[in-house]
Amino acid sequence: MDTEVSENEIHALLDKAYNIRGNDVSRSIELAREAHELSRIVGSENLIALSLARLSLFLMVTGKFEESQKSAEKAIAYYTRQGNAKGVAEAKYSLAGICYKTDNHHKGLKYLIDCLNIYRKLKDYHNLARVYKSMGTVYEYFDDKKRAIEAYKKTLQAARKAEDIDLEANALNPLSGIYLNLNKIREAFRTIERSIAIKNKTGDTRGLAFALYGRGKIYIKTGDFELAKKDLDAAMETLQKVGDKYGIAMCYIKLGSLCYERGRLDEGIKVLKTGLEFGKKYQISLMKFKGSLLLYKSYKKSGNIGKALVYLEHYMQEKEAISATQAQKIMENYESITLMETKERHNKLKIEKAEILRKKNIAEQASRVKQDFLSTMSHEIRTPLNAIITIASLLGKRNDPQEQELVTSLQFSSNNLLLIINDILDFSKLEAGKFTLDFRPNDFTELMQNIKNTYSSMAREKGLSLNLKIIQEVSKVYFIDETRLSQILGNLISNAIKFTDAGFVDIIVDKVDESDEHDLIRFKVIDSGAGIDKEYQKIIFDSFSQSKSVTKRKAGGSGLGLAIVKKLVELHGSSISLKSEEGRGSMFYFDLSLKRSRVISKAIEKSDNDLVGKYVLLAEDNMINAMVAKKLLSNWGIKTKHAKNGAEAFEMAKKESFDYILLDIHMPEMDGFEAVKLIRETESYNHKAPIFALTADITVRNNDTHADYFDEFLLKPIEREKLYNTLKSYQKL
Repeated sequence: MDTEVSENEIHALLDKAYNIRGNDVSRSIELAREAHELSRIVGSENLIALSLARLSLFLMVTGKFEESQKSAEKAIAYYTRQGNAKGVAEAKYSLAGICYKTDNHHKGLKYLIDCLNIYRKLKDYHNLARVYKSMGTVYEYFDDKKRAIEAYKKTLQAARKAEDIDLEANALNPLSGIYLNLNKIREAFRTIERSIAIKNKTGDTRGLAFALYGRGKIYIKTGDFELAKKDLDAAMETLQKVGDKYGIAMCYIKLGSLCYERGRLDEGIKVLKTGLEFGKKYQISLMKFKGSLLLYKSYKKSGNIGKALVYLEHYMQEKEAISATQAQKIMENYESITLMETKERHNKLKIEKAEILRKKNIAEQASRVKQDFLSTMSHEIRTPLNAIITIASLLGKRNDPQEQELVTSLQFSSNNLLLIINDILDFSKLEAGKFTLDFRPNDFTELMQNIKNTYSSMAREKGLSLNLKIIQEVSKVYFIDETRLSQILGNLISNAIKFTDAGFVDIIVDKVDESDEHDLIRFKVIDSGAGIDKEYQKIIFDSFSQSKSVTKRKAGGSGLGLAIVKKLVELHGSSISLKSEEGRGSMFYFDLSLKRSRVISKAIEKSDNDLVGKYVLLAEDNMINAMVAKKLLSNWGIKTKHAKNGAEAFEMAKKESFDYILLDIHMPEMDGFEAVKLIRETESYNHKAPIFALTADITVRNNDTHADYFDEFLLKPIEREKLYNTLKSYQKL
């Protein structure tokens, strides 16, 4: 016999055996045995191992688990000696099938993970699809539907890469079952119909049987019992022909369930008893405990309580026997999985761990430096700016026209500086993920009109028409973070005005969709400006980005406005888009899903004598800021007592009763955090008084230890209206 021809003949036999396994697995076994004998004659260890691995697979399908296991173990021994990792994986795949079909799912998962690691390295998508499908089966047993669905979807991905539609269909069957369990009937039916179509196309009769079984389950669920019976009978007939023992057991269970649902209890009991004997013969635990449970329910429903209790006892014993060993198996098998993976990747993990720790330390150090820098710069810049803005505000009522012009210029410049600082600080908070939205009921049309009015004078100065158009009828009140929506639109509107020399800027609001509680609102800001070049459009939402044409203009900016807009829109769960053509203007637009409300947040009405006679303790180490704050408070008729640091504030709080306490955070001797803690924890006139942090440091809210002692945080520069409204809302009744 020619050795080369014989080896080719053996390969042909094994290929044929593998290809017909879906239609005639008994014939596949015969061909694999023949190939094994020829391999021994030829003396090729590689072919001996391959024929044993294939034989193991076919024997496993027919329920000959003991013989299958022996063949697989022999194949692994040959493959290991040859250093053939792919061969080892193929044999272990058979062992995995034996394990989960004999209720040793955790050990089966261990083998599957071994296979997965090997096939991934080899980029063997055909076998990856088979392994993922089997892993999905195991996860289903663990009732881990999420992982099961992920495994089946990975099966589909791998099968498509392998260009094997049969493998796709194999995943669609169990995926349909999961959708059915989740009560997604339409999705389940659509999925199983795809599988049936594929199996009819490829001629895989065994695979078609499982697909018909899956459709039969759906028909039981929908009450189409005749159609269910037809599919299950067809599946049973095919699986009996090909000798798939596990599939036969599944059909017995489902046929028994069908009889139970139809009220044909005697017929169902007969089917289940036959299935139970079958399960005992082939050691199929699934049949034994599920069959016993259905028999218990059937006898109970028929009124035979004695028989019902017998099968309930069988079910409990079977379930307990499984449960008693499962906990230990979980520990043993997952421990062995971890151990194996650790050994295989030990050196790699050490390197990765060291690199991760290095990056983590660098990131943490950078974060600390960044936070410290932000805290310091926030305090150092905003503290003097607080004095400038507040003084300018207080001087704003001067009657002298020349002084008024200077004060107006001072206010404009200081407010512009504050906007730039706020952009930097807001961007840092957004980058760090420390930004949250505060949704409150707002009169929508009024809010939009207020936003428009804010920028009307800016547009008039450039001779532009600023228009607000609300197209579809919108709800009167929505839950909105007023500040952030104003910030988003404000950036877009001010940019449009800055970079439009003639024509118009339109703010367009349109309701594009609605649901039970929400409206989908589209916001557009359109201008008649020069437009934006295509290259710059690609990076326009990046931080610190400015096109050359923009930087040449007189309009300035930090380059952060649109980056902040993008992140704020994303924080709302949406995205912002841009359409622009050079010479024909620009349009920025985004959609927000806004929840409708019937209640409007009541604004606090201001009266000249609302706070007259109130007594405030102000702790502030900066004398200019203290002077400015006292002047501001006195304008509202409030009497102020000043403390230069936290220690003084604490002593004063013990001796006198105050209506409010305003504490700076960064102070010498004792800071605001220590002071508020002592005031709150010491029995005195003020341990329950409203206490507000008055600070230029934006990071103080992140202090987990002491932040809760404060009623509110008021950032410098002081917003007069916000301070007034805060004091008013906390005044004693």
